[in-house]
Amino acid sequence: MKCSEKIEAVFKGQFVDFVPFALKGWRIPQCEMERVLRDGGMCIIDASPVYRTVSTGVVTEEITTKKDGMLCTDIITKTPEGNLSITVKQELGLEKTETTSWVSDKLFKGPQDYDALEYMIRGRQFLPDYETFIKSQTQIGGEAFFKTVAPGAPIHDIIHSFMGVEIFSIEWAERKERILRLCEAMSENNRKIYSIVAKSPALIVQCGGNYTPEILGKQRFMEHVLPHWEEIAGILHANGKMAGCHLDANNKIWAQEVGRSKLDWIEAFTPAPDTDMTVAEARKIWEGKVFFMNFPSSVHLEKASVIEETTKKILKEAAPGDRFIIGITENVPEDRWRESFFTILQTVKKYGKLPIKF
Repeated sequence: MKCSEKIEAVFKGQFVDFVPFALKGWRIPQCEMERVLRDGGMCIIDASPVYRTVSTGVVTEEITTKKDGMLCTDIITKTPEGNLSITVKQELGLEKTETTSWVSDKLFKGPQDYDALEYMIRGRQFLPDYETFIKSQTQIGGEAFFKTVAPGAPIHDIIHSFMGVEIFSIEWAERKERILRLCEAMSENNRKIYSIVAKSPALIVQCGGNYTPEILGKQRFMEHVLPHWEEIAGILHANGKMAGCHLDANNKIWAQEVGRSKLDWIEAFTPAPDTDMTVAEARKIWEGKVFFMNFPSSVHLEKASVIEETTKKILKEAAPGDRFIIGITENVPEDRWRESFFTILQTVKKYGKLPIKF
């Protein structure tokens, strides 16, 4: 089976030859070992958009400079209610496996920015872009499986994209009603996206994620994330799509709620020793859901024998192995991925034949 056929079969609950080992995106450079791994059965789960965003009533300017080995981009958004700005930094010269970027200067800097931020949010319009998704699938010719994405819960973007944890904490304590107003503005606008995604050619939809219990908390999860899942999943299900979420943190605090939710699949679940749940616990509580899990990042640093034993333990706890993919959803150090990925792949081929029987 081609990669695309195998991954789709797993999402549909079908048994394939062995538990797939898959990378989230093209996380390693094209080289001899990459070819060895893919020829040996390693899959790729990539993503492609099905809509594009245009903004009305705002003007955006970008200024990029290089300084001290960093690529710095200042992005200024001008609205009738005031200007907003962020600074995005990226370290130059890194291998593909370690490339990342981060925002060093958040969009929201104080109460004076609420009106401009709300204006920017309400001015976003969304247009179908199914051709991009179809082109991505066609060009790769089955060498990768493609999912698409939809918005996550607005409160997460407010915390991490717009404000940052410290400023959010102050604003939540002093101007909670303004944050809730922003959440509602984002929810109203994002609803325009749901039907576009639901009618798209994509089968698998990732609806946000990266929810951290130590920051979000159980109450905000219950009030903001669960209703978001229920709404978008209902629309996607009515159109034959599968709704999922990227949950790579400590999930025990809301594990029961996730299990009862309308989510069909979980991306990036990372088991112990890196988080507070094992594969066995998650499979029991989230019965029936598809797992595109993340192999625990800390184990990549261990010797091959430990990587093999960890993979075997994961497979045993995932038995009989349906609806299960061992994945890499995070970056792995350049000096470790070759041995680690090869060991994982060989182990799943040896011990992960479906149905798994230890």
